[in-house]
Amino acid sequence: MYIGTLFIISAPSGAGKSSLIRAYLAQKNHYPAKVSISHTTRDPRPGETHGEHYYFVDPKHFQSLINENAFVEYAKVFDHYYGTSKAEIEQSLLQGVNVFLDIDWQGAKQVREQLPQAKSIFILPPSLKELKNRLIKRGQDDASVIDKRMAKAQAEISHYNEYDYVIINDDFDVSLQALNAIITASSLEQSKQAIVHKTLLSDLLAEQK
Repeated sequence: MYIGTLFIISAPSGAGKSSLIRAYLAQKNHYPAKVSISHTTRDPRPGETHGEHYYFVDPKHFQSLINENAFVEYAKVFDHYYGTSKAEIEQSLLQGVNVFLDIDWQGAKQVREQLPQAKSIFILPPSLKELKNRLIKRGQDDASVIDKRMAKAQAEISHYNEYDYVIINDDFDVSLQALNAIITASSLEQSKQAIVHKTLLSDLLAEQK
């Protein structure tokens, strides 16, 4: 049976990380894949659904999960907690589903400590100028927020060397091909092939009669 792979994907805001993940999931892929759903203590925003976008829980419940060591990573962001369930990830992987974990470098470090078999990918913009242009074009933030994101971007980018793979997202289609290549290569690792093709390998190595 195929065992899924956990893919940690990080990038500065505006580099195209979420778009690449969505484009990959929209394809016809050989192995099923999903995005990990985080727990959070913040209230749902308009259009968000419990169990689809986040697991919305109260602070007391979140703290109980921390005490149970239920998260592979968690952090407090703007007075609210966010965390990734270890049990949910492991269950998906055992079902043969590849899991994307969209988190920053700090969360990625926590995850690698608990799940060292995870593969990590860092998405880079082709330039800081282009990164700022993308943030402006998507129209989600005002100028002050964009300036804050840009100020944070270089600090985030400085951690690229902690990742297994780096994709420079200049041409989106080329970047998507690179993401596909990484995921395909992971599925062909010897340890995975030994499980998937156990019977074949046994037959190939059996003594000839």
